[in-house]
Amino acid sequence: MTRHCHRCGWEWSLAGQPGRSESCHQCAADLRVCLNCKSYDPRAAHQCRDRRAEPEAEKHVGTFCEFFEFNRRVWSAPPAGGNTREDAAREKLKKLLGD
Repeated sequence: MTRHCHRCGWEWSLAGQPGRSESCHQCAADLRVCLNCKSYDPRAAHQCRDRRAEPEAEKHVGTFCEFFEFNRRVWSAPPAGGNTREDAAREKLKKLLGD
């Protein structure tokens, strides 16, 4: 289990948590973001399991959240075609609306 960038998978090997201005050395994405947090859960309210945290609108942008804890997990690359379930839903909606 490693701590890594949510976008490219670069491994964060330094001790401690990244600061708000810390970015990935490979893709320059912010590291202290909801998508890298242990409490991030797309199925939870405001996509966060920590009820003390303030809701964040943009999950990929640096956060001041005091409850941030860099998640340790096995990194897997996102699907090449994007989110296929989301894409399928968008196609159905376009057909329904006649676009």
